[in-house]
Amino acid sequence: MPVVKVIELVGNSKVSWEDAAKNAVAEAAKTVRGITGIDVVGQTAVVENGVITEYRANVKIAFVVRGDVS
Repeated sequence: MPVVKVIELVGNSKVSWEDAAKNAVAEAAKTVRGITGIDVVGQTAVVENGVITEYRANVKIAFVVRGDVS
């Protein structure tokens, strides 16, 4: 039975919260193998002069922990 680990990240985007979540997964995928899913646990934004300038998505990313198979 595989063991799954969960890490929490914050992705950001100038476009949308969905894009911010996608950016978090893309960045994690550079160093984490076996990502199986995400849970968006929060959304925030930076506002300047009454306009949203940056979207942020707090996500939990799950991935399978692979042991030594030798």
